[in-house]
Amino acid sequence: MVAAARPSPDPSKAAGEDVVRGILLRIAAAGCFSIMTATLKVASQDGVAALEMLFYRAFFGLPVVLAWVLTQPGGLSALSTRRPLAHLGRSALGVAAILCLFQTLTLLPLADATTLSFTAPIFATILSFFVLKEAVGPRRWAAVAVGFIGVIVVMRPGVGHSVPLAGVAFALIGAVLTAGVTITLRQLRDTEHVAAIVFWFFAACSVVGAILLPFVGHWHALGTFGLLIGSGIAGGLAQLFMTASLQKAPVAVVAPFDYLQIVGAIVFGWWLMAATPTLTTLAGAALIASSGLYTAWREHIRRKASLIQPTAPLV
Repeated sequence: MVAAARPSPDPSKAAGEDVVRGILLRIAAAGCFSIMTATLKVASQDGVAALEMLFYRAFFGLPVVLAWVLTQPGGLSALSTRRPLAHLGRSALGVAAILCLFQTLTLLPLADATTLSFTAPIFATILSFFVLKEAVGPRRWAAVAVGFIGVIVVMRPGVGHSVPLAGVAFALIGAVLTAGVTITLRQLRDTEHVAAIVFWFFAACSVVGAILLPFVGHWHALGTFGLLIGSGIAGGLAQLFMTASLQKAPVAVVAPFDYLQIVGAIVFGWWLMAATPTLTTLAGAALIASSGLYTAWREHIRRKASLIQPTAPLV
């Protein structure tokens, strides 16, 4: 008796399923990042400083990352690197960016801090023009201008409840540094395994945080330490979900779902801190998100390696 032939798998269907998985993974990453920033914001109300956030987020996220590394082909051998100095430069930029963004969390409402962090793609476009000498057309410059208008709207200058300028300054400096990280990542990914990029960055944050913790750290309530541990685990999971999403679908497809973090910040801010976002925050977020989404779409059309990694911290 001849066995019936099995139908061959449909490649297009498999590709479509991978894209769906990639989107779901990116949504999971956005959710974990939202949990991370919300727990850190609540912890900041107990006096937790940005440098403490840096250490605990990395220290408790590192085991999550290491467990993932062990599941990868080659295991720990994936952590080997041929460009240690490049990792050092990337880590220095990343540590500075995260410190600025965490400092922003201590100064601004959660929704405003998260919204302003999404200006990184705007600065990535500017850096791609000045550093990488890439051609930037008038429509992309227009998107940059729209993004900056969104920043001004979020700042609410001249309004009675304007956003603290120090918080805005830290947010924008952090976004510029995050954009700089995207430049180094484009170069590192040509030669380095993604596991090495993720692991060594978390390790660098842990080391820097451990060195500085005795000078800035304080004893906090057990509940606050629980929040810090949770932020580390959530941050580690977010990084892994983000990385996995890029293995399933193109950046241009999954990057728009990063903006769900703004929704998450609004929900957690309202739920945990009774902070209702203002209309100007929502309007500014819409402009910044529109700028980033258009830039991502243009990168996709141009079929270039995208600079769009709007969430911070990056892989």
